[in-house]
Amino acid sequence: MDTVRHEVGDGVGRLVLDRPAALNALDLDMIREMTRVLEGWRDDPAVRTVLVAGSSPRAFCAGGDIRAARAASMAGDEANVAEFFRAEYALNGLIAEYPKPYVALLDGIAMGGGLGISVHGSIRVVTERSRLAMPETGIGFFPDVGSTYFLPRLRGASGRYLGLTGVHIGAGAAVDTGLATHHVPADRLSALVAALGTGPAGEVVARFATPPPASELAPVAEAVDRCFAADQVEDVVARLEAETGPHQEWARGTLATLAAMSPTSLHLAAGLFRRGAASSLRECLARELRVAAWAAHSHDFHEGVRAQLVDKDRRPRWSPATLAEVDAALVARVLDG
Repeated sequence: MDTVRHEVGDGVGRLVLDRPAALNALDLDMIREMTRVLEGWRDDPAVRTVLVAGSSPRAFCAGGDIRAARAASMAGDEANVAEFFRAEYALNGLIAEYPKPYVALLDGIAMGGGLGISVHGSIRVVTERSRLAMPETGIGFFPDVGSTYFLPRLRGASGRYLGLTGVHIGAGAAVDTGLATHHVPADRLSALVAALGTGPAGEVVARFATPPPASELAPVAEAVDRCFAADQVEDVVARLEAETGPHQEWARGTLATLAAMSPTSLHLAAGLFRRGAASSLRECLARELRVAAWAAHSHDFHEGVRAQLVDKDRRPRWSPATLAEVDAALVARVLDG
């Protein structure tokens, strides 16, 4: 299909996401095509390495097509919504268990579902143009695509910080936290792609890699670990409020960021991270699928996507509006079925 191009040459199967007007956001057809191609390459001796990239330097993949998911949900098309998330999470699991080197070039924007088709792979390359994020709490959803498995396993409490706040990071923090494995300057990507079939993927990528820039999280890493190690969102907020000294300004800004997110989403995310830290990826994906079946039809998801991506007024009206008003019993039922 036109939005997912693929070819095989020199032992490398190349998948190129080509939906630039939507920043390569994944719709159901793209997810199905990627799955079909990867399943075909899994046992193909002509394919020794898989490469996944975006078609332009602006974006690797901005995530799943959540506007389409919202529209289907509001139209009452529950089957379409359920199939989208089922297919997406199945693709994430396929990538995680792929028996061949899977190289993702996260050049440009890589958010949400874009991390789901990259972080589960064996080699994740970022450039100076990379911007990574899991912004779901800001649209009334929750960090998904297997992130409830990989975020709790990043360095320190950085994954919980990224998942709750939706903050964007660059190449330095991506490598430092463990989201990315290598940094390659953008002007060396073409040569890397051309050389990928000349030897073991890891060795080839390492030849082109350079030290990443300093992590933008480094100056606040101690405070991130101190505040976001808390399991409950209310405790994270309390620790941020208690911050004094050199990290006080960062803490105040982070409190403002959390205050703009869906309170229900924050509770769901924190609960998923607690459970995900002690679960397998398969268990996390199954749990996420169950939570997505509820969240995709919730008020906050409809409202969050409206405010951020449809009307773009950036003024979502969450219900309930505060962390304290969120029904803990409801959250527990959603999380545990």
